[in-house]
Formats: sequence, C-alpha cells, structure tokens
Amino acid sequence: MPMADAVVTDTRTPTEPGWFRRNKLAIAPWIFLIPALIFFAIYVVIPIFESLWLSLYEWNGLYDAEGNSTATWVGFQNYVKLWDDPNFWTSLRNNIAWLVLYMLAVPLGLFIALFLNQTVTGMRFYKSMFFFPFVISQVVVGLIFGWFYNPDFGVVGTVWKAIFCEETTNILGNVTFNCSRPAPDILSSPEWATYGIIAAGLWPQIAYCMILYLTGLNNVAADQIEAARLDGAKGWKMLWYVVVPQLKPATFIAVVVTVIGALRSFDMIAIMTQGGPFGSTNVLSHYMYEVAISEYGERYGYGSSVATVLFGIMLFFISYFLWRMYQDEKGGR
Repeated sequence: MPMADAVVTDTRTPTEPGWFRRNKLAIAPWIFLIPALIFFAIYVVIPIFESLWLSLYEWNGLYDAEGNSTATWVGFQNYVKLWDDPNFWTSLRNNIAWLVLYMLAVPLGLFIALFLNQTVTGMRFYKSMFFFPFVISQVVVGLIFGWFYNPDFGVVGTVWKAIFCEETTNILGNVTFNCSRPAPDILSSPEWATYGIIAAGLWPQIAYCMILYLTGLNNVAADQIEAARLDGAKGWKMLWYVVVPQLKPATFIAVVVTVIGALRSFDMIAIMTQGGPFGSTNVLSHYMYEVAISEYGERYGYGSSVATVLFGIMLFFISYFLWRMYQDEKGGR
C-alpha cells in the first residue's frame, strides 16, 4: 500500500514589515540629500543669518583679551548710513546696468546657436571657437579685455591709430604717430569703464547661453518643423511661432543664470578696475568687499548691511523664478 504524502501546514503568523521597509521608497532620496543639505546649511544658510545679525552691529573684527567680541549694537544705523552713502547708490545703479545689459546674452546666444546648428563644413571648429570663452577663467577674460582696451598697445589703441593718426618716421627710423585726438582709455573713464567691463563679461555669458540653446535645439520636434513648412511658415515666422516656444525651458534657464551672473559680478571688476576710477565701476558685491575687508576689517557691520541688500535683491529674483517653475510644473500635470 503506497505511503500517503505528508502534508505540512505552516502555522506561523506572517510578521508585519517594519517601518523602514514600509517607507524605504520615501526615505531613499533623503539618504542622498542629507549630506548635501548639511553642507548647504553650514556654508550657506548659517552664514546668511550671521551676516544679517552682524549688519546690526558696528564691529572691527577684533576680540578683547578675554576672547569677547568688541561688536557694538547699533540696530538699523548701518542701513541708515547706506541711504546717505553715494558710493552705495553708485554701486546699486551699476548693478542695475549690469542686469539690463547682461540680458543681451540671451538673444545673442540664441542667434549664435541657430547659426551653429547648421550642417556645413567646419562647423565643429566654429562651435569650439564660440565655446572657448565659457571654459576659460573670468580672471583670464578680465586680463584679455584689459589688454584689449589698452590705448597704447591694445586692439582699441591700434585701430584708433590706424584711423585717426598719421604715421611718420624720423631720420633715425623711429616711427611716431601724430593723432588728431588721443586714443580713448576706456577703463580710466568714469563714464565708460562700467560698460567696458560689462562688454567683457558678456563674452563668456553669451557662450553659456549659446550652449543652453544648442542643447535645446537638439530637442526641437522635427515633425512640427515639417508641418510648419507645409503650412508655408519660414524665416522669422518659423523661428517665432515654432522654434522659440519649444526652447522655453532653455530660455528660462538662460535668463536665470544671466540674472544671477549679473548680480554677483565681482571678479571682472576686481581684475580690471578694482572698483575705480573713483569708485565709478563698483557693484554691490565689490563694494561690500571694499568696506568689510579691504579697509582692514574696520567696517564688518557696514559691509554686512551691503551684503544684506544684495541678498534681498537676489532673493526677490530667485523667489520669482522658483514660483514660475512651480507654476509651470503645476500646469503640466
């Protein structure tokens, strides 16, 4: 008689998964974000609040023999001084000029990207040449344009001599130039120095916007282009009604980075003019550096008040951009 198969019944009750297993999908992103958030809090958030607090004090950065700070509470007195400080208003006007003129980088970057998006011989070489300003340091850009603007041996001076000067050679063979008017020294002119620095800063910024638009043009829907051609669209109509709407994400990023770059303009000014002549090229970031650090740390509180004003301006634009991103994502759902 065959032996009956034994039937084994599991009488154990299934255990409920723990809290970590139930929420592992929600926890996983935070495991990667927490280290970055810690560094962001230490090096960005905490210094911002310390700067806000320091702007309410008058402090030379020193401590007494017992290790106590020598800072003196002055409340909003530093901000009252800003209101009557002509150097502050000059810096603020220059920041506005940077912000307005820097926006030229967006359309210029778009048109260069449209040109480089063509299929012609040697286009890779042209792309590398237009891409070159983006990969070099801002310090190098400042030095290059400082030489470019030099009235003696720079490109500006050479072109000026070729147009407005007569070349003469004496009996010893030495060449001299007789000019009807001297070559302009752009960086020494209070009226033109700021615009000369902005032009220098636009060079790499245009290259950056160009890269963003080149990436966006690779994602333009070819079927929409063909449909528009069948409907008779071409030239500016094709660009404005078909191509540009599809480049909206690239345009948004280009505007954001351009605005932030204009507001934090520091290195170009530090290299080319150091805020001169007579403080005419200062912006808020460089003026903050001057009053808080260059003046031997005697006005840390006042420099922090300048930094607070600059932070408030940047916070306004960044909040607006974040709100626009939220609205776009909300509308796309």
